[in-house]
Amino acid sequence: LVGESGSGKSTAARVALGLIAPTAGSVRLFGADLARTRARARRALRAGIGVVLQDPVASLDARMTVGECVAEPLRVHRGRLSGKERAALVGDVLDRVRLPRDVARRAPRELSGGQRQRVSLARALVLGPRLLVADEPTSALDVSVQEAVLEVIRELQEELGFACLFVSHDLAVVQQFARRVVVMRAGRAEEQGLTSATLLHPETDYTRRLLAAVPVPDPVVQRGRRAERLATLAAGRAEEQA
Repeated sequence: LVGESGSGKSTAARVALGLIAPTAGSVRLFGADLARTRARARRALRAGIGVVLQDPVASLDARMTVGECVAEPLRVHRGRLSGKERAALVGDVLDRVRLPRDVARRAPRELSGGQRQRVSLARALVLGPRLLVADEPTSALDVSVQEAVLEVIRELQEELGFACLFVSHDLAVVQQFARRVVVMRAGRAEEQGLTSATLLHPETDYTRRLLAAVPVPDPVVQRGRRAERLATLAAGRAEEQA
């Protein structure tokens, strides 16, 4: 899901998670209509979803160790597991996200931003979800760290086979990561399709403006894009006045 700030990307993700009821239409998760699903069945469905949020500092409980943070979904959804079994699963998932197992004894504040986001990813994957919802998972990270986190997600998706709903305003990241893209505007899907086709050959003016707003390192190209945006805005205002 891509779009400008306030376009409805995160709201759409929360609707998909069942955290917000849709004002129209329906939400089907793994073939089940969430609105018609009973509480116990809905809880089981949610156990099949992992979530990675934008800010790993805010999403990890500072009072817990890393191991306790990662094990929290196991305590909620698999309460019958012993402490030893939980520790084994936590160790396995830390291996998968390329973190040493001894990090489980540390506090989240002792880790770097990229490491904390990998902890968030480990927590999201510890139950073996069928769907990963990643809401701006790299926007708070340095560019050099973003690629490493995205590479881990890509490799684990290929290995584990989960679907991924990736929410972002960074079209460059989306272009290299997503197979399909939905462009959001004012709470609606403005355009959707294969990422390569939609971002390289957009059909709507809105998508073209989004792409034109992406900064490029060449100052000449950047000035040309800015001139085109100003001309487009001026033409739009002229049409409204007419």
